[in-house]
Amino acid sequence: MPAEVRPNRWSQIVAWVVLSLFLAGFFYHPIGLWTGAIGAAWFVGTQRPGRGFAWMLAISFVPSLLANWRHFPLTGPVPVLQYLGWMLLVAVLGVLPFTFHRVVSPRIPGLLSTLPLPLAGVAFLLLQPPLPIGAAPANGLRSFLVLWLAAVTVWVWNLEFRWKRVGVGSSIFAALFVLAATVSMNRAFVRGLLPANMPVGESFAWTCLAACCALAVYALLHPVQHQSWASRTKTMASLKSPFTGESLHVVSDHDRETLVSTSGERFPVRDGISVFLRPQDLTGDNGKYNHLYETIAGFYDDTQRCVAAFRGLALDSYFLNYMDLLEVKPGDSVLETSVGTGLNFKYLPRGVKLSGLDLSAGMLANCQRNLRRWEMDADLYLGNAESLPFADSTFDVVYTAGAINFFNDRAKAIREMIRVAKPGSPLMIEDETEEYVKSTYEKIPYTSSFYGDRKQAVTVPIDLVPPEMEDIHLEMLKDGKFYAITFRKPAVS
Repeated sequence: MPAEVRPNRWSQIVAWVVLSLFLAGFFYHPIGLWTGAIGAAWFVGTQRPGRGFAWMLAISFVPSLLANWRHFPLTGPVPVLQYLGWMLLVAVLGVLPFTFHRVVSPRIPGLLSTLPLPLAGVAFLLLQPPLPIGAAPANGLRSFLVLWLAAVTVWVWNLEFRWKRVGVGSSIFAALFVLAATVSMNRAFVRGLLPANMPVGESFAWTCLAACCALAVYALLHPVQHQSWASRTKTMASLKSPFTGESLHVVSDHDRETLVSTSGERFPVRDGISVFLRPQDLTGDNGKYNHLYETIAGFYDDTQRCVAAFRGLALDSYFLNYMDLLEVKPGDSVLETSVGTGLNFKYLPRGVKLSGLDLSAGMLANCQRNLRRWEMDADLYLGNAESLPFADSTFDVVYTAGAINFFNDRAKAIREMIRVAKPGSPLMIEDETEEYVKSTYEKIPYTSSFYGDRKQAVTVPIDLVPPEMEDIHLEMLKDGKFYAITFRKPAVS
């Protein structure tokens, strides 16, 4: 029986205090200077670089126009266009450091990964021309401290405050931050270290620019590495075309791998993920809800963490509520269909061989990032859970959690799970009940557009489990808001 999840009041209080600080930042500039940078660094980090840049530009440009409407020149269209151009330039120069950080930091280890943002923020001051729109001159060292704190805060948050991963880096940061803040209050001492004709701010900005260039070169020379599929001999032996059932082999062309079947079907490998998706896989409910997850993929994990914190709940307890129902042993091969961002992988024993398949490229990209943070590895596939690219009887454990309710064909997806499981293997199907969908997803403004116009209610698919399966058991979790069906594939007699 899963353990009861009880709220933690202290965690809840801390969460609401932090939220209050961020809300205060919208109205009180000295607080907003810090919280705004943290929020921007976090948001850009959740998006693809291009989309993150576009969103941040809109978020910074439009409010600045509204805030400065009284300064609009009313002498003709040309001055207005010039003013808008200067405002847009200010917004672009303010967003570019965050985009630079988003591109470069994932390729840099440890605390050093927090430096692209503050270095770029100060370096871009050199590119900023004198602005005829009344903009206040930026303070280089203060900008550095604000942006560095923002980057470190997001870094610690992404590593889930795990002291073993962030302890040394956080201690170094705290010492350097205090030292830099102390130096910034003694500018006479700093001027004594520089040539007489060189301003303190300019020298600091040039130093940051040089460091920025060094980090950019390092990032170019150290791209994110993915294990080649040619080296995954055991994995390749178990793969097959989900459409013809033919075996697959790896073909490399200019360092790009493709999985090819005996009849010539080609399945590309993109950023380490094998792609088995066809356009027809994204029709009906599959396409509808895939659009939702592509949109929220970047902040899916963080949303769950925040909601749990505001409710005072330990997120680990929530996942263990159903993951403890699985029978997984070290050395097992485990498949999760609709793996999402891979959050369930954390709750499996170390030493298992992990595989995950999902319909959403965005969710899988974040799954990759999570696996790197957790120092784990898994074979990832972009494909449809209703047509799995695996041979019969491949995995020791097969499960799906939080997705099957809105598949096009739930019965086919369950049959596929059973097909790829070894005889005697345990399987699990977990998802939300209709009660939770109505009380939560239909109430949230954005998700309500997906869940509010459903043609039929969510039903527990226990009747879709073939009757020949063994040990079929339905467990209702969290006061009936979730269900978990566990069963076993019959052993070969």
